[in-house]
Amino acid sequence: MRVYILSRNSKLYSTRRLVEAGEKKGWEIKVIDYLKCTIEIIKGELLINYLGKKLPVPDAIIPRIGASRTFYGTAMVRHFEMMDVFSTSGNLAIARSRDKLRSLQVLSKNGVDMPRTVFASNKSSAKDVIALSGGAPLVLKILEGTQGVGVVLLDSEKAAKSVLDAFYGMDVNLLVQEFIEEAGGADIRALVVGGEVVGAMKRQGAEGDFRSNLHQGGSATSYKLNRKEKSTALAAAKAMGLGVCGVDMIPSSRGPLVMEVNSSPGLEGIEKSTQIDIAGKIMDYIEKNVPTPGDKKRRIKRDNIGA
Repeated sequence: MRVYILSRNSKLYSTRRLVEAGEKKGWEIKVIDYLKCTIEIIKGELLINYLGKKLPVPDAIIPRIGASRTFYGTAMVRHFEMMDVFSTSGNLAIARSRDKLRSLQVLSKNGVDMPRTVFASNKSSAKDVIALSGGAPLVLKILEGTQGVGVVLLDSEKAAKSVLDAFYGMDVNLLVQEFIEEAGGADIRALVVGGEVVGAMKRQGAEGDFRSNLHQGGSATSYKLNRKEKSTALAAAKAMGLGVCGVDMIPSSRGPLVMEVNSSPGLEGIEKSTQIDIAGKIMDYIEKNVPTPGDKKRRIKRDNIGA
């Protein structure tokens, strides 16, 4: 089995763990910096060159696409997919998950619960946006932010109006969400692989910080999902169409609310907190979905019967 990990940094924990898990199975694993790939398109043939040489076609790819490189990265994923290469997450699903507004629209359409969210243009009245969001305190999110950056808690209507007016004046795209006070700065991340929850952790924000992101100083502990949390995580992953993803949920008085579905979830926090081999689970998922050479021959023979 030949598997490419599309990652810009082979030294990252997640990338290293995926390499280890693949090599443990005896597979040929290669880390490919997708920004150094060049697409070649000619009649009836799709090719990818890497560092000046034609790249052999793999059996599967694992996209680890950075948020700032979504367009180029998903173009590469799409090209591999059109070469009939299995991807743990499709290009359309990755692009959909990276658009915070679009992902919430998709989740809502599929009946997944989330905090009340308002999106408006800079010509909208800040007062109306605050009212539609349920009033202060509320959470403001810049659409382009990641890992907790660009997320602000506005604890009074006066502060909310002032900040909204300032951002709208700079023509910044914003989401405004209700603040779930009972969560106490905690959230839950469930790792979904191939339609199954393979691990979960509870993240707690640093003292005085309502954001639970580990990059912002939060901590993580192993967590056992209840039935509702598990069904919500699976529904969110299915709605987004992601084979591998992290579903971030916040506990509330009305049940788990999905905050985000991450198409390139980091493995370090959840593997260390749960002691579960998540990288190995991802490789098992590939093994179940990519036919072995013997299977391919049998399929070709079957397809040619009566041709």
